[in-house]
Amino acid sequence: MDHVLEGRTALVTGSTSGIGLGIARMFAEAGAKVMLNGFGKPEDIAAARAGVGGLMGVAEAPYSGADLSKPEQVRGMVKDCEAALGACDILVNNAGIQFVAPVDEFPEEKFDAILAINFTSNFHAIKAALPGMKARNWGRIVNIASAHGLVASPHKAAYVSAKHAVLGLTKVVGIELARTGITCNAICPGFVGTPLAEAQVAALAKQHDVTEKVALEEYLLVSQPSKRWVGVEEVARMALYLCGPDSGSVTGAALSIDGGWTAG
Repeated sequence: MDHVLEGRTALVTGSTSGIGLGIARMFAEAGAKVMLNGFGKPEDIAAARAGVGGLMGVAEAPYSGADLSKPEQVRGMVKDCEAALGACDILVNNAGIQFVAPVDEFPEEKFDAILAINFTSNFHAIKAALPGMKARNWGRIVNIASAHGLVASPHKAAYVSAKHAVLGLTKVVGIELARTGITCNAICPGFVGTPLAEAQVAALAKQHDVTEKVALEEYLLVSQPSKRWVGVEEVARMALYLCGPDSGSVTGAALSIDGGWTAG
């Protein structure tokens, strides 16, 4: 891979697994120095740090265990990135949680937690990273939204609300910074083939007494016309483009990668 991010530094939230880890690995392969963030088993975090660190030519990538539901920890995470890597040139807001229930049965504490982690943390991280980006007149902000930032599904009031809000924030930041060297964009994936998502297939197959193929295509990916997972690497490559040298005119955009979900 070309080292298009050589000399850049990046902070990727929710990067100890799934989409975030895929982005962190690709950025490291492209020459960036990367700080990880996220929860998980200690051994899984250690493996992620070692894997990304190896791509960076170090024993392990720097890591922040910040709880993104707490604004002061989000701000501290950005400061830690600047201290460890010298700057925060690239910010990828990827961390997210999910819970499903009808609106009238939705636990209020779950709603508040999803808004805090999936949306409000983006604002606090962007605000904390912008002074350094403005001082260097260069920065890339990528918010990992969702097809649910563009369309709705039942029983996902908090998640859909948060992802719609992420797109609104992306547009505002993009407009405010349009005359600088800083861009802000959102990626809107459909269902991505992460281990957590794939684990749902077996449960659906058992629940509906069908094969896993039928469960995937007819129950989980019912809204995704391609009837296949979006690949983690596909999302990572889009993020890499948005953070590379040829994307300076792309800002305030919501870029779909959803197998045709939002085309209809």
